[in-house]
Amino acid sequence: MASTRNSKPGEDVRSSARERAVHFLYEAESRSLPVSEIVAAQVLAVDDLVSSLTSGVASRQSQLDEMITEYSHTWTIHRMPAIDRNVLRLAIYELIDRPEVPLAVIINEAVELAKRFSTEESGRYVNGVLSAIAKQVRSKGV
Repeated sequence: MASTRNSKPGEDVRSSARERAVHFLYEAESRSLPVSEIVAAQVLAVDDLVSSLTSGVASRQSQLDEMITEYSHTWTIHRMPAIDRNVLRLAIYELIDRPEVPLAVIINEAVELAKRFSTEESGRYVNGVLSAIAKQVRSKGV
């Protein structure tokens, strides 16, 4: 179970973990380092859920990137904002490996992260890509 030590008062622990995971994934990509090094270098202890999310994304990154490429019709994966790319990676990972998390929660949280940390259009874009991927992943399984 994730601890609440790194979340703000009144904030959902899982939402906070997703936000922190996206920040670590973004930092790792920006610095061309494995996300495990970014997590290990943290001064404050990293919650189990954050560690699980970041390591899960890292272990499936090539598969996640292939899915983003397949369903992203307007942007190449390298042309889209880095935050969007990492939000999508995290959300797709959750769609695949965390079936206990409701689809609506995954998509809504990803859209909110994209809106909060990326461009004005990012929320709609992330929603569209994830909705298409979710139909494949959650109906058939991957």
